Amino acid sequence: MTLLEAEPGKTYLVKEINTDDADMTSFLFRLGCYSGEPVTLISKKRKTCVVVIKDGRYSLDNLLASAVTLEE
Repeated sequence: MTLLEAEPGKTYLVKEINTDDADMTSFLFRLGCYSGEPVTLISKKRKTCVVVIKDGRYSLDNLLASAVTLEE
């Protein structure tokens, strides 16, 4: 399951980052979004997801959100 498929208001653990883009992986890592870290999905819109990662609130576009695989 990716962030795009997750249910708002729930906290999930990041399973892995699925992308071949090193810049995208590096960006998510700098936010604190890497394997084993909790991520809370606050809301989903048509083009963005709002998440809480390590006490920071971020808006991720659908490309970034689809790269984050979550544990169910």
